[in-house]
Amino acid sequence: MPTNSICPNKGSRALPAAKLVIDRVRKSYGPVHALRETSLDVESGEFLTLLGPSGSGKTTLLTILAGLVVPDAGEISFGGVNQTYAPVHKRDIGLVFQNYALFPHLSVFENIAFPLRMRRVPEREISTRVARMLEIVRLPHVAERLPRELSGGQQQRIALARCAVYQPSVILMDEPLGALDKKLRDQMQVEIKRLHSELGTTILYVTHDQEEAMAMSDRICLMHDGGIEQLGTPAELYFEPRTVFAADFLGGANVFALKRGGDGTPCCPDGAPLHYRATEAASTAAGHFMVRPEHLRPLKAQETSDNSVSAVLEHVVMSGAVTRYHAALADGQTIVATRLTDGPPTARVGDCIRLGWSAERTVLLGGAA
Repeated sequence: MPTNSICPNKGSRALPAAKLVIDRVRKSYGPVHALRETSLDVESGEFLTLLGPSGSGKTTLLTILAGLVVPDAGEISFGGVNQTYAPVHKRDIGLVFQNYALFPHLSVFENIAFPLRMRRVPEREISTRVARMLEIVRLPHVAERLPRELSGGQQQRIALARCAVYQPSVILMDEPLGALDKKLRDQMQVEIKRLHSELGTTILYVTHDQEEAMAMSDRICLMHDGGIEQLGTPAELYFEPRTVFAADFLGGANVFALKRGGDGTPCCPDGAPLHYRATEAASTAAGHFMVRPEHLRPLKAQETSDNSVSAVLEHVVMSGAVTRYHAALADGQTIVATRLTDGPPTARVGDCIRLGWSAERTVLLGGAA
């Protein structure tokens, strides 16, 4: 069985010891591998997102970490303590769900105070800590209201406050913004990042929303088919994807099958040599290459570029500040170029155009299409 053991790419940044260690954890249901053997370290104070489509294993991993599901093998440690088989209430974690799970009959103050009362915290300290959390989430004026008297965004902020008030070692968030509209989701992304920055809490966040993951995360753990596809910063996954799946899942991507000349040299779709920035080993192993739409540009007559392809323009979509050019290659593949709008499009549907890109923007990929 393959092992997804990924070492964090810390670069030059000095990080503290891992707060959460996942060591060779796996889970199967009969013949179905819900989570293949997976290892992952989450650093103290880090915001790490488990990102992937349905069936990728992200929710299975989250429920194992929460103690709701027992793994078939492997170990889980929080703060250096093995808690693989510890019950939920014995784990030093906080949980935030999509449906908020606020107590409808308790006031906002009592909802936030509830985990402190369960831990027998002195009453004076409860008042102080609840008041501080209400200030942090910027809702001190709703302390006496019931949850039904709050908006969806306010309820989510109270759920976050209740989770953070007892200062858990790790906060697990299971698609907490999924029930909100786009405008409110965007606002809550900023609120969660601000809360994370102010409290310095370690957060493991689960979502299938690529933009959400890119906007909020220190690192993204991209999951696919029950295992880790790639782990890195948002910039690393966007600009340096390693596989076809990673390239296509995060943002728009023009993915081409890598053709080779008689001597094995990588070629563009029209047979011209492909210029790229990569090692010889990478070019030998690659089966595809990618160019992001924003890195393709329509070329003027006589204009040169490191790489170029000819295509027939099929659609031009100008949506305000951005114009998208949809064009078909000779083999029928459709590619997209995205440019900032600097005037009305000069090319017309049916025109033969040339699209160019630099060697720096050619990304060689492994993995099946």
